[in-house]
Amino acid sequence: MAHKSGFVNIVGSPNVGKSTLMNRLVGEKLSIVTSKAQTTRHRILGIVNDEEHQIVFSDTPGVVNSAYKLHDNMMDYVNTSISDADVLIFVTDPKETEMNHKETLEKIQRVKVPVLCLINKMDLSDQDAIREKLEYWQTRLPDAKIFPISALHGFGIDGVWEEIRRNIPESPPYFDKDAITDRPMRFFISEIIREKIFIHCKKEIPYACQVEIEEYKEEADITRIRALVIVERNSQKGIIIGKGGEMLKRIGREARKEMEKFIDQKVFLETFVKVDKDWRGSEQKLKKYGY
Repeated sequence: MAHKSGFVNIVGSPNVGKSTLMNRLVGEKLSIVTSKAQTTRHRILGIVNDEEHQIVFSDTPGVVNSAYKLHDNMMDYVNTSISDADVLIFVTDPKETEMNHKETLEKIQRVKVPVLCLINKMDLSDQDAIREKLEYWQTRLPDAKIFPISALHGFGIDGVWEEIRRNIPESPPYFDKDAITDRPMRFFISEIIREKIFIHCKKEIPYACQVEIEEYKEEADITRIRALVIVERNSQKGIIIGKGGEMLKRIGREARKEMEKFIDQKVFLETFVKVDKDWRGSEQKLKKYGY
């Protein structure tokens, strides 16, 4: 049998479960997951290999209407993912009555590659509601294969896998067969910290934060990490640090425990906070931070 390789790109509105799906398909926690919209900011690749296949999954930011230059950059990732997919996965959920970004849905309707429409969170809805959504999305995406699933619990994923393997093209692998992602360790370490900020901080604070890893040093029995949390204003810096430094300590403590599981080694983590005014609106600063 000829080797098959392809890019399977995941798109959809914020908070429908794209990152949970990505982690389920890859079998590793590569994308951070919270209940807040716009948690994912980058395009993150997760690579699954076996003897006959290399499937490159791509998790993308939720489709948003732009309020900052950062959002424009996030939408660039989404648009690129739609245009370069071998198989496109569109994720929705039972609560979504219409994709919140009309132009993106129109692009999905026009693509020539196979489209899988996954109605996620089926465990949170009844059969009549699921049936109604199946009929609705079949009219909106008539050429798509539609699957009710639960990415969190793994329901319906086997059928999705079968369809993916059937539709990716014959090709040699694009990446080393041992690779699971194209991102360096520093990226995932910064994302772990950012996830804890999303979990523990409210309102605008998580969206105004960027995490930079200033030092990542592997030693024989410990990994030493120095992280810098970037915020836009002094008032945000005070909230991140918290009274007596308690918020920053909590974020650091929980992040360190997850890092130790992720890299399978003891971690010494230092975390600091710095103000970089209005970084989300500056093209120059966004480039500096890797957007």
